[in-house]
Amino acid sequence: MPKVLISDAMDPKAAQIFRERGVEVDEITGKTPDELIAIIGDYDGLAIRSSTKVTKAILAAATNLKVIGRAGIGVDNVDIPAASAQGVVVMNTPFGNSITTAEHAIALMFALARQLPEADASTQAGKWEKNRFMGVELTSKTLGLIGAGNIGSIVADRALGLKMKVVAFDPFLSPERALELGIEKVELDELLARADFITLHTPLTDQTRNILSAEALAKTKQGVRIINCARGGLIDEAALKAGLDSGHIGGAALDVFVQEPAKESPLFGTPNFVSTPHLGASTSEAQVNVAIQVAEQMADYLMSGGVTNALNVPSLSAEEAPRLKPYMALAEKLGSLVGQLTHGAIGRISIHSEGAAAELNQKPMVSAVLAGFLRTQTDTVNMVNAPLLAKERGIEVREVRTEREGDYHTLLRVSVKTDAGERSVAGTLFGPSDAVGAAPRLVELFGIKVEADLAGHMLYVVNEDAPGFIGRLGSLLGEQGVNIGTFHLGRRSAGGEAVLLLSVDEPVTAELLGKVRALAGVRTAMGLSF
Repeated sequence: MPKVLISDAMDPKAAQIFRERGVEVDEITGKTPDELIAIIGDYDGLAIRSSTKVTKAILAAATNLKVIGRAGIGVDNVDIPAASAQGVVVMNTPFGNSITTAEHAIALMFALARQLPEADASTQAGKWEKNRFMGVELTSKTLGLIGAGNIGSIVADRALGLKMKVVAFDPFLSPERALELGIEKVELDELLARADFITLHTPLTDQTRNILSAEALAKTKQGVRIINCARGGLIDEAALKAGLDSGHIGGAALDVFVQEPAKESPLFGTPNFVSTPHLGASTSEAQVNVAIQVAEQMADYLMSGGVTNALNVPSLSAEEAPRLKPYMALAEKLGSLVGQLTHGAIGRISIHSEGAAAELNQKPMVSAVLAGFLRTQTDTVNMVNAPLLAKERGIEVREVRTEREGDYHTLLRVSVKTDAGERSVAGTLFGPSDAVGAAPRLVELFGIKVEADLAGHMLYVVNEDAPGFIGRLGSLLGEQGVNIGTFHLGRRSAGGEAVLLLSVDEPVTAELLGKVRALAGVRTAMGLSF
């Protein structure tokens, strides 16, 4: 009988489900790391919330551990690389608290609209300042959603019920999905100019960090009210403070902060500012939901091998895994590449396998492509939930197989259709295609033949094919102290469009990109990460 340890306080229904499914369970909470190390070796599964920190030391002592289940979304308290290296599956419950978080955003919107915290404090102080608190109605106001995924779409539904107009900025929101939700898809600048209220529902990534920067906040409507129940770091807190002090921003409500726990902040005490201590998921219903879900997922894995919402493994049988592993690595890298390079509303993703790849189980490769693609925009995606997330965003997914071999023994092509047209990338495996050590290799990029590894940090440049350009670029990188690891290039035709992919030792900075883009002949320059 498998044995599970619940090491954080969790709803009793979790233990009940384990026992009903034939899993022995102990509920031992509040242990120190050393105390946990002393007992963890007896368990096949570990169910946690946010208090337990699953470190390398704990994993090293967990000689029988097969699965870690996090009742909630965030897994910052789990060393996932160490767990993966040890063969431990890490699961979370990414959708168990969506409604709760969406409702908290709506509650904060009401609090800002009617100045409820200030009015409560004033009234309980015996002041009865009825004329001081002149609020605004939500009816007919425009709500701007930054992020229209699972939580954002719930907020949109609630806002429409309040007779608000809803506009949304989300690169992954298709026109069809927007129509289905009853909202209007817009670009960020238009949202900033039109919205009376702005609420954020996007993960914190390189693309979304400080999405509401000082520059962006300056573009907002006078008196705008801003709510963030997603992630700290999406808003420039200093710029938000300045906007509140000047009166340009009519109010702000934050449930999340750059530094947490936020026991000090320049925003505290600012008029028209409301704060809560990361309560988005803190309802009794949400706690029950995530407890039930994590117990069901872990029990399924321990009793039958079923994998749901795993962050570090795909849904695979034991027989398929070794042969599929290199293909999935190739698929994920191609998905990540096209995701980083594609802009605009995504209507369709096509995955076309040729040769040896066409003979294999396509589902894990498709999931790997989608996970790589969506990971550029969301931090909760994995190979199990990627197809669901794509469906929620209205992205059509097509699979095409061609068993005949072309120029390569095996080839995987990923094509993305956007409102700007269709573009594709293709890759193959170097070395024995059925060997774990076979290396993914890019062989085509948007119609241009190119051979390149996809690893680490890379600089992507599209330029006019003209004499002297490579020398100028190399000189610039040398002046900036940038060390080139590998250098790959291709072109459509002599004197036409050319593309360069350079691997570099450090992440590509915005300052460096600005200098590269200033070079004569450069059409596009971007930093990539794999």
